[in-house]
Amino acid sequence: MADAAADAAREVWITGVGVVSTLGEGVQAHWQGLNAPPRAADPATWAPFIIHPLAALDLDKQIPKKGDQRQMEAWQRIGTYAAGLALDSAGAKGNAELLARMDMIVAAGGGERDAAVDTTILSGLRTSERPEAFLNERLMNDLRPTLFLAQLSNLLAGNISIVHGVTGSSRTFMGQESAGVDAVRIAHARLQAGQSEIALVGGAYNADQIAALLHFAMGRCLWKGELRPVWDRAGAGGMALGSLGAFLVLEESRHAAARGAKPLARLSTVVSSHVKRRAGAVTAALAQMWSTIAPRRAAHGLAVISGATGVEPATSEERAFLSAQGGIAMRATGSHLGHALEAQFPMNIALAAIALEQGRLFHSFDRSGLEHAMDEPLRQVAVTSIGHWRGEGLALLEALDERMIHDVPSRSRR
Repeated sequence: MADAAADAAREVWITGVGVVSTLGEGVQAHWQGLNAPPRAADPATWAPFIIHPLAALDLDKQIPKKGDQRQMEAWQRIGTYAAGLALDSAGAKGNAELLARMDMIVAAGGGERDAAVDTTILSGLRTSERPEAFLNERLMNDLRPTLFLAQLSNLLAGNISIVHGVTGSSRTFMGQESAGVDAVRIAHARLQAGQSEIALVGGAYNADQIAALLHFAMGRCLWKGELRPVWDRAGAGGMALGSLGAFLVLEESRHAAARGAKPLARLSTVVSSHVKRRAGAVTAALAQMWSTIAPRRAAHGLAVISGATGVEPATSEERAFLSAQGGIAMRATGSHLGHALEAQFPMNIALAAIALEQGRLFHSFDRSGLEHAMDEPLRQVAVTSIGHWRGEGLALLEALDERMIHDVPSRSRR
């Protein structure tokens, strides 16, 4: 009975966030950016497609060795930098004992192509008398050694381990938006089950690459023309990709209290789904996931932070479902940040935690009429993730007052 009571009392706290995007780096830059009109995206570099480029970073602050910086691709530098910010935020940076038992779960894609090398090889193959030998020679001489492993998404986890010293268990998920959802879901489940005490979880994405844009353009998933808010992309819809990195330090409440870590929010529920995208499927998935948070839903103070992509018909189905939930205030962060696939859900969890720590929801600059002001104090945030093609997820975060935080050390430990 004592063990059962301890299990029931085990909570998951967010004790650190590290975020980088087009808004800049860190909590303050993102809070200020979300409360200001969306910054102009880049419509020219990859016209007719739009991207939200990463703000300039001083990489030396989180990746001090130039050699480490050089051997990483852009998405790895983004993620390693964000992970360092999260460790700083949680007061874990440089704590060798803590980092040695910190688990890590990373959501990442399959790496990046070197477009210049690809172009050179394809051009040379057409005129080479010995194309097989030419191909081998160019691959051996033109690619960095680590680029041979570019399709291994766990390179990001490896670089975080090398640079920041996180050496507990390590897991890496691929699978676009679903990977981000499941990275958070499994970290949360392990902490609740007592299989982990502290975990670093998150992802990174680099939108400024031709291979990614070509991939999504072929799938007719990209937005073209004048940039509009996510909810206001009528017709075919589409994504405006964004470069960003987001990492969270998730921690079992007793563990956090024992080391004096102050939480930003409690992560109460994380669920995922995977439905075939027939008409009404997104609505049904949202309804099923929403039912899992209904028992914890407060009478007042709930808002929604949506990871809506802008791709249709999924975005319209999510919009209709959320509109039917009793006038809850909602915000689609893709209007500010762009869409970053694996990293979008961890980013929105981080932004929800920041808002809860502030005690209020950030402003809306949506022109569609869907998002409205929230005047009451923010107490809960539901974070949605409806993948552009597959995968659905939902999380519930809750505010923690000082009494809740101070009560934790007095609870019985297992």
